Amino acid sequence: MQPPITPVPSRSPTHNHDSFRISFAPLSLEEVYSLADDPANGAIALMSGTVRKQTEGKAVRYLEYQAYEPMALEIFRQIAAKIRQQWPQSNRIVIHHRIGKLHIGEISVLIAVGCPHRAEAFAACRYGIDTLKHNAPIWKKEFWIDGSSTWVSIGACEEDKNQ
Repeated sequence: MQPPITPVPSRSPTHNHDSFRISFAPLSLEEVYSLADDPANGAIALMSGTVRKQTEGKAVRYLEYQAYEPMALEIFRQIAAKIRQQWPQSNRIVIHHRIGKLHIGEISVLIAVGCPHRAEAFAACRYGIDTLKHNAPIWKKEFWIDGSSTWVSIGACEEDKNQ
């Protein structure tokens, strides 16, 4: 039996300043930025995913996220490890995802990567969100204004030009 997961930061064993979290509580841009901050950084790239008011032309009322938390946190750690392989100068990596009911404009995911240079920070941050969307066991249910709803499964990543 595994111990219960609590909504506090999970620290990477080899990189004490990384932070991984899944939480019902609202996510904080300021907190994530400060967790990614480091004196060795020349850049911090931060990606904020928010609930938009429509998807594929359909008006959204709200979203609901669910996650298999132990596995999702492990995927977050794997993403950080891969970032460090590809961009070894990455100083701090932060991946926080919200679960539960979220309304239009609320933040669902925050990823921040601090690096000495902006190109690496941008590339690592983009890799982080793209890989999370494909691999993390986090599911989204879209509730439409017309009363219908649809589950969006893991791996159902957006393939349009507006990514």
